[in-house]
Amino acid sequence: MNRRSFLQLPAAAPLAAAISGTPSYTVVTPYQPAAKPGMPGPYPGQVVSLQAVKSVDPETEAVDAALVAEMMRRGITALTGERKPADAWARFFTRTDEVGIKVNCSGAPKICSNPAVVAEIVKNLVAVGVPTRQITIYERFSDQLKSVRYQDVVPEGVRVEAVGSFGRQVSGYDPKVYVETDFFGEDDTRSNMVRWVTERFTKIINVPNLKDHQASGVTGCLKNIAYGNFHNVARSHQNAKTNTLTFIGTLAMVEPLRSKTVLQVMDGLRCVWHGGPFSPKKKYRFYPGRMLFGTDPVAIDRLLLDFIDEERKRHDAVSVWDRNTARAPFPKGGDEDPNVNRFVREPGHIEYASKLGLGVYDKAKIRVKEITL
Repeated sequence: MNRRSFLQLPAAAPLAAAISGTPSYTVVTPYQPAAKPGMPGPYPGQVVSLQAVKSVDPETEAVDAALVAEMMRRGITALTGERKPADAWARFFTRTDEVGIKVNCSGAPKICSNPAVVAEIVKNLVAVGVPTRQITIYERFSDQLKSVRYQDVVPEGVRVEAVGSFGRQVSGYDPKVYVETDFFGEDDTRSNMVRWVTERFTKIINVPNLKDHQASGVTGCLKNIAYGNFHNVARSHQNAKTNTLTFIGTLAMVEPLRSKTVLQVMDGLRCVWHGGPFSPKKKYRFYPGRMLFGTDPVAIDRLLLDFIDEERKRHDAVSVWDRNTARAPFPKGGDEDPNVNRFVREPGHIEYASKLGLGVYDKAKIRVKEITL
């Protein structure tokens, strides 16, 4: 049996490591994949990349909500080929759906799934008949989510909920769906899926940021949907070693998460080129005013690698592909030196996820539609 077939089993089964020296995983889920899983979805290897440089002010970091609305309109119609936004959104969602919007608030309040982006997504869901009571904006940790205040920009009835808080997470996770592996001899070797994914949502929209990440190289669609929907995931890296190479894709493949995640909307308005996933310092931010649309998380993240690497080059920083162990582990000075690796980065997690069937990695096979506003 191959790795993908193991993921479809309703009972525990060992996942043999596909790369020498990487962990073995046991994936447990009673859920079978949909006939057409949401990832890579109906548009594998297709990405719509929009840029509106005036959508964000680099000095104040303010975002132009009207331009974001236009980017959303152009992006979703270009992806689907529909002339009307309502028809485009109706390809993914109906009035009976319970929709989860998975935001990323780890760099909040400045770097997060921007409220203007999330508000526009909600507006379009309501326009195709999804009741506000059936829409949930969610994140793992309450302190990060509260700092963004999405409730101020969405209609009454939309839920804005955190799964839990640091150190108090267990009740929000499903004991029947988990990935088990021992990375470093930790006491708790199990990572359970968010209960809302298994019990409430019928569809999920993934809204990541365009960010550098010290362990995985970048944090985009794959990491947001994977680490953002399981507990006990930070254990994957210790000292200079990170297991993000295989762990991210393994988590993203688990049902029903893979089947229910039907749309990827990457927020690249305000971005991080170093020190991610957090963003306490403005000097490591940049402002391309970009958004990317697709159903294929691998294809979008493949472009993300280049965006981050190009920005790092502009600052004479080492590449996200740099694996010089002399630059790790994390120095006492923190993230101040962009030429010092906190971990041995694993940007290869994106290609690895492609081999699990989550999308297209080969740039020669990725069709990008560029739109400039």
